[in-house]
Amino acid sequence: MAKGREIPGSPQRETDRSTRNHKVEFAFAFALGEFLSILVRGERKTFAMRRNSLSPLFQKVFSRCQNRPLTFVLLLGLVSLLADLTYEGARSILGPYLGTLGASGKVVAIIAGAGELVGFAFRFLSGTLTDQTRRYWTITLAGYAVNLLAVPALALTQRWEWACALVVLERMGKGLRTPARDAMLSQVVTPLGRGWGFGLHEALDQVGAMGGPLLVAAVLAFEGNYRVAFATLAIPAVFALLVLNGARILYPRPHEVEREEPANPTGPLRRTFWWYLVAASLMAAGFVDFPLVAFHLERSQKLPPPLLPLLYSLAMGADAVGALLLGRLYDRLGLRVVLASTLLSLPATPMIFLGDFWVAFVGILFWGIGLGAQESILRAAIASMTPSHRRGSSYGLFSMTYGFAWFLGSSILGVLYEQKLSFMVGVSAGFLFFSCLILFLLCRNTPQLSTKGTQLVFL
Repeated sequence: MAKGREIPGSPQRETDRSTRNHKVEFAFAFALGEFLSILVRGERKTFAMRRNSLSPLFQKVFSRCQNRPLTFVLLLGLVSLLADLTYEGARSILGPYLGTLGASGKVVAIIAGAGELVGFAFRFLSGTLTDQTRRYWTITLAGYAVNLLAVPALALTQRWEWACALVVLERMGKGLRTPARDAMLSQVVTPLGRGWGFGLHEALDQVGAMGGPLLVAAVLAFEGNYRVAFATLAIPAVFALLVLNGARILYPRPHEVEREEPANPTGPLRRTFWWYLVAASLMAAGFVDFPLVAFHLERSQKLPPPLLPLLYSLAMGADAVGALLLGRLYDRLGLRVVLASTLLSLPATPMIFLGDFWVAFVGILFWGIGLGAQESILRAAIASMTPSHRRGSSYGLFSMTYGFAWFLGSSILGVLYEQKLSFMVGVSAGFLFFSCLILFLLCRNTPQLSTKGTQLVFL
């Protein structure tokens, strides 16, 4: 036998594979360190000096792209695509990875829930900080850096306790950057239409959400190692931060695009916003999580397990298309489109849980469209109810309340599912019905919100 030849299953092959995995981990750790040092040192003035030394063609392209709302939306959409590619890919294997480190199923469930709760709580704090400091880019960049770099750092952990800390840190970073990013987005997209701007952003976001698990699955198919998969996710994470920094250079002051004189910077938000927050919370509480949908379809044998990821991808496709179409309609019809999308998603739960396969299939499409509406025009409408100087705290408060309502509603529906299926379906439909009722009253009593989505209404 030739000397040095690997034998399948031999100690030599296992040693070589372990060495190769460690090299990959340390290579990505080194790359992340170098990128952070560049990010810290790289200021806008340095980029401007380099830009002047580049070709006239580049300067012409730069000038045309600068201060164009569509360019800003596309850049932030690309950032969200790459970011979702990173952390949605990680979340698809997080449970099994924590298990290999010695964590129990109870620990995995608790950490997942705790991470979401911490992230939602941070959104309110971040939104308030954004309005007080007006440092939109600083908060957004810091949040994305924590959110994204915590993912490949999981490849370096040896204990489940440290991995759990990184999971919570990743959610904390997302909570930190979301209100500031949404506030900037709402202020820049006014010329485009807020519905279209948020819808386009959500559509790009969902492309990343679909691609992340596929990327991780491909890495695992070739390497079969969770650490290598997490380390690979450093690539989209770094590119997301680079694109985000490019958006900062092109749009250094996006909050100044929307001109508005603050009448009362410290005064309370108006009742229209508070009633809208109640409607959105009821909507979140009544919306069933996809894990419960998949669990039911498998238990009831309506769909074999291998096809469940395909069904989820179909729902995400409906989410993306729905966000684009509903966003366009929102800019023409205003809050009535939010009401219509909620009515459309109301029969989704009965169809999925009580119907046969084809009825459930159509219900999944309604579910995806409803989710797309919540991720796009539901956020866009907030900008029509709040002044720009309160936009960060408004988005932070909305995200925190919406997230807690979703968490509480999911818990209630999960308990009711084990008790009586028809009762669970009725409670879900009831939450959505009362949400529609409040939205209907808002449309009737506030005509400005039902005519054009970009109009400001402070009542």
